[in-house]
Formats: sequence, structure tokens, C-alpha cells
Amino acid sequence: MRATMPIKHVDEFFARLSAADPTPKGELNYVNEFTLTVAVVLSAQATDASVNRATAQLFEIADTPEKMLALGEAQVRDHIKTIGLYRNKAKNVIALCQMLISDFNSEVPKTRDELVRLPGVGRKTANVVLNMAFGQPTMAVDTHIFRLGNRTGMAPGKNVEEVEKKLLKRIPMDWLLYAHHWLILHGRYVCKARKPECWRCIVKDLCRFKSKPKE
Repeated sequence: MRATMPIKHVDEFFARLSAADPTPKGELNYVNEFTLTVAVVLSAQATDASVNRATAQLFEIADTPEKMLALGEAQVRDHIKTIGLYRNKAKNVIALCQMLISDFNSEVPKTRDELVRLPGVGRKTANVVLNMAFGQPTMAVDTHIFRLGNRTGMAPGKNVEEVEKKLLKRIPMDWLLYAHHWLILHGRYVCKARKPECWRCIVKDLCRFKSKPKE
């Protein structure tokens, strides 16, 4: 098993990422808490870029649960048909709108337990919404963060929830608000799945990954 990264190195890891990008942002486009929630639901098994293309016009005409519901499932489906699993996602979006209106006074709830009641919203989606919409220090573990948690030795785990819990425990509070953004962006553009670009990584000396490819 790969050695676990010491806490002092975890702190330095994020200090460097922070110095390079002090206020990282997610790459999904949205206009409010509602459209953020919809965008994250649509991003499952899809790229942020593809979601942004599909929602550009949709969010201009439907930025509230009521407006989205008025469009109806067929029109929502037409807007997002370039995204994978679009039929099921359109159903979830409409059902999500119905529940927001009936159970939450058309407002996105601010707790994980309430968020995961919404159709299409799982733990990861809820954590993204809590962090990006409401500024809560959550950790939304996607494939990038799961890979980095294990590859770097920062938070080795067999499943996403195990990695999430370890990251929340081991990342110093000073870094936790932006931590999932830093990790996602680092995994997306530097610590890539097949060919990590260790030669240009600013934290490579802290990483426990032994098979670092050369330039």
C-alpha cells in the first residue's frame, strides 16, 4: 500500500496550490443556486464543457423551478440532448423542480440530507451545491479527487466516501473551502489519469506516487 502523506505535507500541498490560484472556481456555468443544482445534476458522466453548451440557452429562459417546469420535460430534453443520459436527466430535472416547489418553497435546501431527497441528487452533487452555492467546507469526491487522494497518498481509500472522510479529516481548515476545486483542477489538467504531467507539477516532491513519468 502506498505510504500516506504526512499532515505537514498536506498543508504545504494546498499552500502551493493556493499561491498559484488563490480563489479557484468550478467550471460549470450557472446564474443562481437553482441553475447550479441543475447543472451539477446534468454533469454526471458528462464534461463541464458539454453541460455548459447545453445549458447556455436553457438557463436564459428557465432560471427558476417554475420556469423550468413550465418548459416541460420534452423541451428540457431537447435542450440537453447532446449530453449523455439526457432522457433520464430531463425526467430528473422536472421532478426536481416539482419537489423544490412543493417541499422547499422553490428554494434549494442548505443541508445534505434535504438535498439528496431531490431526484438526481446524490452525495457528491449535494456536496458541490453546499460548497459552491452556500460556502460550506464540503468535499465532493469525483473521479479526479478519488484518484488524487489515492495517488498522492493524501487520503488513500477503497471508495469515494472513505476518501471524502479522510480528506475532510486531514486537510487543514484554512484550505478546506476551496480544496475540492484545487484537487479537481489539478487532476483535470496536471495529475491526469493515464499520463500525469509530473514534470510540471508544483507539488510533485510532496506526492507519494513513485512511478512519476519524466518529461
